[in-house]
Amino acid sequence: MRIVIKIGSQILTRKDGSLDITQMSDIVDQISELYKNNIEIILVSSGAVASGKTEISPSIKLDSISARQLYSAIGQVKLMNRYSDLFHQQGITCGQILTTKEDFATRRHYLNQRNCMNIMLESGIIPIVNENDTISVNELMFTDNDELSGLVASMMDCKKLILLSNIDGIFTGDPEKPESLLIREIETDKQSIEKYIQTSKSSMGRGGMKTKYNIARKVAEEGIEVIIANGRTENILLKIVKEQEVNATRFVPSTKSISCVKKWIAHSDDFTKGIIYINKGACEALLGDTAVSLLPIGIVKVTGNFEADDIVQIKDENGKQIGIGRTSYSSTMAKELIGKSHKRPIIHYDYLYLESN
Repeated sequence: MRIVIKIGSQILTRKDGSLDITQMSDIVDQISELYKNNIEIILVSSGAVASGKTEISPSIKLDSISARQLYSAIGQVKLMNRYSDLFHQQGITCGQILTTKEDFATRRHYLNQRNCMNIMLESGIIPIVNENDTISVNELMFTDNDELSGLVASMMDCKKLILLSNIDGIFTGDPEKPESLLIREIETDKQSIEKYIQTSKSSMGRGGMKTKYNIARKVAEEGIEVIIANGRTENILLKIVKEQEVNATRFVPSTKSISCVKKWIAHSDDFTKGIIYINKGACEALLGDTAVSLLPIGIVKVTGNFEADDIVQIKDENGKQIGIGRTSYSSTMAKELIGKSHKRPIIHYDYLYLESN
């Protein structure tokens, strides 16, 4: 079994922002036990920026981007050294992968990353993944490491994604209030719980429960089980993998099969180059039970400038997003083919990902 484990900043740091070595050691011990039971693990770890803050006090005032670059450059070294030492004590080798959102934008970079992680796993090495904050920019950063972990789980065809937070999961209200109940299981195709999602963010990280919910829902729809749990619960990882009863929120994975290409496309919303608007008949055809491609006859409008093989959004005439796909035509050619019949698909079904209703 192959799983992704994401550890949030608040699990790895103390209140003063320094690394919580005791907590790190405990998590490494659990991961090591799973590893020794032939479970392939990819670790997505926060904590670099937080640990870097405790190492230096800048003599000049820095803007938010420069500060993040400085702290991460220093903190990433500290974080990886600690992981390396802890795993070495268990007789396990770990390796570092720093990535950016742009590395998921092109198919070639995407496949290069996947190949690298596969080689590491086949060699018995635990990949430790984090965003490369030293070169990322605000316009194209991961919302947080929840998003990154979801992309990695999808890319690596994992069976399970475990998001370790500082609370037990998703509640029906403020987790601090006794009347709020833990939602233990979510079936993404049968229920919507957006009304329960807290929008506040952690003091260390960039995201919050809303990000966790959004990425967990999408990943579960791709057939990957997602569990949000409290990283400070004793032996939480071992209990989850052994399917013991724990306080956590579990997203039930879809049983439908999705190709690796479609998984890549599903997470490419931020890289779209244009929008294709389709009529009611095309919407009904795409969302029906039969697998169909998007034909030019169903198109009513094309916006943006894109080339063949670029990623585009598909929307109905009211602007509601239906899906996302890789186009066979440039925007110029697509506009010329609007409403025409007997033409090859503008988006073939193999390169089309439809949004869940």
